[in-house]
Amino acid sequence: GTINCNAVTAKGEIVGATSTCGLFFKVPGRLGDSPVIGAGLYVDGEVGACGSTGWGEGNIRSAGSHTVVEMMRQGKSPEEAALKTLERIVALAKENRDARRKPAFNTVFYVVNKKGEYAGASVYDGIYGSTGKFSRTSFAIADASGARLLETAYLYKKER
Repeated sequence: GTINCNAVTAKGEIVGATSTCGLFFKVPGRLGDSPVIGAGLYVDGEVGACGSTGWGEGNIRSAGSHTVVEMMRQGKSPEEAALKTLERIVALAKENRDARRKPAFNTVFYVVNKKGEYAGASVYDGIYGSTGKFSRTSFAIADASGARLLETAYLYKKER
C-alpha cells in the first residue's frame, strides 16, 4: 500500500515523503499519483505538507496535495483544506460512482502546517477489510504528547 509521512522538524523545517507499491493489476503504463509532484505529495517550506493514499487518478486530476497546501496558504486549517479538496475530487469524479451515485473510491489526505497543526481527512469514515470487518480510517501522530492513532475527518459515512 501507499505510505505518507510528513513532519515539522525541531528547526521548523517541513518535510514529506510518499511511497507506493501501486495499483494491483494496473493497466500497463499507468502512473500512480505518488511520483507526480502536487498529486500524491506536496511540500512548501513556508506553508506545510500534504500527502495522500487512495484513488490516484482523482488525486492527479485535482493536483490534490498541492491544492490542500494552497488552501492552507490562503488561511484554511489543515482539516478545512483537506475536506474542501476532497469535495473537489468527488465533484470531478462523475464516472467513478456506485449504484447509489456515491463515490466508489476513498482518498485520504495527511496534512501538517508550519505551526505543527495537523489533520487526516478522507472521503469515507472507514473501510471493510478482506474479512468483512469495518475499521475506521485513521492516521498516526507523534508529537510532544506521544504517539497515537487518530480518526480522520470525513465527507461520508460508509454504509454498514
